[in-house]
Amino acid sequence: MHTRSLLSVLFAASSACIAERGPFTNRMAQSATSYLARAARQPVNWQPWGREAFALAAKLDRPVMLYVGGDSCRWCAETDRAIYTDPEIGSLINALFVPIRVDRDERPDVAQRYQAAVERLAGLRGWPLTVFLTADGAPFFGGTYFPADDPVTGRGLKQILPEVAQSYREQRPFIVQHAALVRQLILASGGSGVRGVLQRAPIEAEIARVRTELEAAVGTGAVVGSVMHAEAASLLLGEYARESDTASLAVARRALDLLIDSSAAAREDPPRLVQAALLRGLTTAWLVTRERRYRDVAVGLARALASERPDPLFADQEAYVIEAVLRAAATFDDAAAQRRARSGLDALLQRMYARGRGVRHSVPGAGPRLLQDQVHVAGACVSAYQETGDARYLDVARDLAAIMEESYADPLGGYYDTALPRPADAAMPALVDRTKHVLDDMLPGANAWAAHVLLRLAEATGDAAYRRRAAAALESVAGAVTGARVRAATFLGVAREVLASRAPAP
Repeated sequence: MHTRSLLSVLFAASSACIAERGPFTNRMAQSATSYLARAARQPVNWQPWGREAFALAAKLDRPVMLYVGGDSCRWCAETDRAIYTDPEIGSLINALFVPIRVDRDERPDVAQRYQAAVERLAGLRGWPLTVFLTADGAPFFGGTYFPADDPVTGRGLKQILPEVAQSYREQRPFIVQHAALVRQLILASGGSGVRGVLQRAPIEAEIARVRTELEAAVGTGAVVGSVMHAEAASLLLGEYARESDTASLAVARRALDLLIDSSAAAREDPPRLVQAALLRGLTTAWLVTRERRYRDVAVGLARALASERPDPLFADQEAYVIEAVLRAAATFDDAAAQRRARSGLDALLQRMYARGRGVRHSVPGAGPRLLQDQVHVAGACVSAYQETGDARYLDVARDLAAIMEESYADPLGGYYDTALPRPADAAMPALVDRTKHVLDDMLPGANAWAAHVLLRLAEATGDAAYRRRAAAALESVAGAVTGARVRAATFLGVAREVLASRAPAP
């Protein structure tokens, strides 16, 4: 059967189902983020992530088409401009799927989980994500960017959409079994069952792999616009400071120089997270090299970041930026930047934090409270305490560390990305799967950052229990970083600190 005739049959059958069971429409107009709200006029009946969308997929007996993008993603903007404004593609999607649209900044837990799925399914990383799911949320096919039409290779959406829908109807037992296997692999690869022992030689070998990959990325210009590569540069600067490793210093300097030059030449400012990661690297670069260029760029960047107030506000992202600014302000003795950063932190705590309950991700806070919100806000508070001596920041950080242990900790070690799910959601695995994020992406890996914060708390309080918790968190997920290279940079840097704390005094 030709694709167009197949489409006609499936469209007719699906339209009958909708007419019989009730229509569904584009629901993006009331979204909390501008990225989602801008899709309200697209001819796709986008649904928000949640139980209602998956219940609708089950009722209509259709697969889910999940699309994940974000404001700072160039290819996401191109996809919206060139593809999801196409009425033919909109009709295809509406006839054959229940389409769900997710803002990766609003729901990083969903974005990370299905990014891992696409990596398993297709060996691809990047944004946007297009993933096809069963009605219980298990992924069975997906990729990153798909063109609208590609009749030569058959990889355009106009070819893929009817084929996926047909396979879902005609090969359901195989697809359900395959999707269940992929889901289990994602859960396993998310940190569970990959324990390891922190030892100097394996950590050094992984750092060498980071250096090799970062050097290659500098050669191709791939470090531009990446938190991961900026964090990798910071790791290598730490290697130089600790081991006098001049090879690591050379690669880190080339990466930072490329980021600086690319930012200056860009028509648009890089995303704030990338600027914050660059600021962290520049601060470290100044401390280990005393090169004036790094100081000058860092001071200007810290002042710019401290003066901005993003809307919408996401707790994890803003706290990461604030911590970078606080550290830079202390290093360069910039009282004005420090005041603005503290003011931003105070405003964030007032809006997003409740003692004993933790930090919500956004305002309005409709989604779950995420581990990365707790660890990044705790990290910013420890930095604020260390730089100002204000005990209220330390009090918040200790409260968040206790909440991490109570609501996110796995008894076998490490921390899950979300708190314990509600019993009402238990019937829908897509809403309750919990993974342990270790590797860097749009932000440093949450388990690695949790260990970073616990080490800072040990320094600030003199309580060695925090240091033991940091080491246990790293060891519980250590197997997940083998071969991860640049994405393991934060983990490797914190692991170095743990090993240094164990070394006997000279």
